[in-house]
Amino acid sequence: MSALTPDPVPLGNSGLSIAPIGWGMWRFAGDDVGAARARVEAALEAGIDFFDTADVYGPDNGEPFGAAEALLGRVLAEAPGLRDRMVLATKGGIVPGVPYDSGAAYLESALDASLRRMRTDHVELWQVHRPDMLTHPADLARTLERMVVSGKVLSVGVSNFTPAQIRALQAHLPFALATTQPQFSPLHTRPLWDGELDLAMELGLAVLAWSPLGGGRLSGEGAVAALLDAKAAEAGVSRAAAAYAWIMAHPARPVPIVGSQQPGRIREAADAFRLQWSRAEWYAVVEASSGHRLP
Repeated sequence: MSALTPDPVPLGNSGLSIAPIGWGMWRFAGDDVGAARARVEAALEAGIDFFDTADVYGPDNGEPFGAAEALLGRVLAEAPGLRDRMVLATKGGIVPGVPYDSGAAYLESALDASLRRMRTDHVELWQVHRPDMLTHPADLARTLERMVVSGKVLSVGVSNFTPAQIRALQAHLPFALATTQPQFSPLHTRPLWDGELDLAMELGLAVLAWSPLGGGRLSGEGAVAALLDAKAAEAGVSRAAAAYAWIMAHPARPVPIVGSQQPGRIREAADAFRLQWSRAEWYAVVEASSGHRLP
């Protein structure tokens, strides 16, 4: 495999490029704007310029719907210059209690609400957070087209869609989707097998890997953790950095979305560029994760 480098990754066909590691705000919470700003600045110091949030980030932290976006908005109000250093992405379409609505009226109002909370007039990427089975892809495509034409959104993508759902939506769009955002980690390898990474390479989609540390499960012990630790020890980096490097080794160039809210661990993500997985080592992780030897 070729050596990992911090060369930028195209954000699909958007015309933008981003750093090969992003930072996510699922756990971005609290009232301390200074501490929140320190987390944003730690990401930028690590070379991360892609910031991933969503309107539904908040309730999981015991806060209201939209709280993570609102906190980012307070940071940007205090330090407006930070916005120019970001490729900012958000998501919509999850409605607590429904649970999904990709109808035009809801999505367009959700986008406007997100922009107000973040105190910005546009985002570089807007993604449908989860598929709404009661919205025809042709109708969703028309909504996404209006978002782009309005100038409020530069590019659009999807999150947690199946390969078939991605194809169905793309068939009705007059432009290319930019991204797909699956769960992907050394402990969750479904995108390797269900065709999503292959489809991303076919269509030129950027792959944004959420929960790259397995939702915290990689902090435990097991066969996968042991392999990551052995690789990490060679380069003198953390288990997390080894996991990010494993994800980025795939030719679809998935971008791991770092979820840590600790500035030191955010900066530590850049250590992923200090190691390289061989084919044998990379496949050993796949086998350990599945519990089966490859034929």
